[in-house]
Amino acid sequence: QTNAAIDLGNEVFENGVWSRADARVRAKVLNNIAEELRKELPNLVPMEVAQTGRAIKEMKAQMARLPEWFEYFSALVRTQEGTVPPFLGNYVNYVRRVPLGVCGLLTPWNHPLLIAVKKLAPALATGNSVILKPSELAPVTVLQMGEICKRAGLPDGVLNILPGLGEPVGRAICSHPAMRKIDLTGGTRTGRVVGEMAGRNLCSVLTELGGKAPMLVFDDADVEQAINGAAFATFVASGQTCVMGARLVIHESIYESFMTRLAAKATKIRMGNPFSEDTQMGPVISEASKTRITGMVQDAVQHGAKVYTGAKAPSGLSSPYSEGFFYEPTVLGVTDKMHIWHEEVFGPVVVGLPFKTEEEAIKLANDSPYGLAAAVWSKNIMRAHRVADKLNVGLVWLNDHHRNDPSSPWGGMKDSGVGRENGLFALHEYTQAKSVVVRMDDSPFDWFEQANARYS
Repeated sequence: QTNAAIDLGNEVFENGVWSRADARVRAKVLNNIAEELRKELPNLVPMEVAQTGRAIKEMKAQMARLPEWFEYFSALVRTQEGTVPPFLGNYVNYVRRVPLGVCGLLTPWNHPLLIAVKKLAPALATGNSVILKPSELAPVTVLQMGEICKRAGLPDGVLNILPGLGEPVGRAICSHPAMRKIDLTGGTRTGRVVGEMAGRNLCSVLTELGGKAPMLVFDDADVEQAINGAAFATFVASGQTCVMGARLVIHESIYESFMTRLAAKATKIRMGNPFSEDTQMGPVISEASKTRITGMVQDAVQHGAKVYTGAKAPSGLSSPYSEGFFYEPTVLGVTDKMHIWHEEVFGPVVVGLPFKTEEEAIKLANDSPYGLAAAVWSKNIMRAHRVADKLNVGLVWLNDHHRNDPSSPWGGMKDSGVGRENGLFALHEYTQAKSVVVRMDDSPFDWFEQANARYS
């Protein structure tokens, strides 16, 4: 089935019904998708809650923005212009961006529809055929996108959605010789495997992988805002985002009070029925995830980590939630020698360290194999920009966290992946340059007979 879907996508791409359609046609279909998606949100939100356990408050807020990605890329492709670079001699050189072909989008379970939409909108806008494989843990809402796109007028065969396990479905997609792009959001280990498979066919890759985002809090920060921001950064989505605030780097003069106040805020976060508007944090995705989080926290405690709050499953939840995969919001004081300082937990756990100088803060923040995101909390705007410039990450928020927009590039450095989602960067990720050189001089040319004929 996987090979058949890829072959169909390639056939549709070659016949040009979408790949060669006028940009205005594609733009209109994308706007239609946005409208259909917006109408369907009341049905999609509870589906997303049911399959992820995310609190309904989170899902309503997040999913309300999803149509914007289709609207943005509709406008972008509708107004896209080529370039005319300077070219020596009596020539005109024009350059167009053209689609790649069949693109494979591999999406995770933590933000099933958001991440699928972030990838799907630019891939379709630029005229590609798409093979979309959602996570086997959360495929339902992504499958619904197929129906939405069909109702919006997307031609048959342009989008094929293939639920299933990474082995064999994901492997078959990544290793197929007809694929021209693989776009993965997932773990760093998976990213390396996918890159190797795609590379054998000279297929380009875009990967958004692991993260261990530092939050640098200086002594001149608005402490109340920084505490609220850190809680949001760490505990939204039960900490299951690649850009979650995983490491606190706090000036020594405010370290202890900050950690204590953050812990006090964390203890008030309400867990339970994710369909209740009163619930502020849901469970983690699976028993395996909860077991991994528990093991990493216990290892840190055994090596001397200070528990400010959490570090255990909650007690007192009513049935059936008492049987769920809940883990308390956890705040730990650690050292930079501990495993948990460096490795991704992917749960509601934040670890903290004090610093003395700006240089030390930057060094601690960069002490990670990952380079996806970071936050800087300071009222000193010169310092904030100076520090942001020295952080080895793809995303920096100043006095904030977790903010995203269709127009804003999104991606990481180091082990956090290659390439960028969103904005003009995504438009270029899903297209390739075609350069046409036009000779404007009809004078005779014969390289073998003319003494001073131009070679280049």
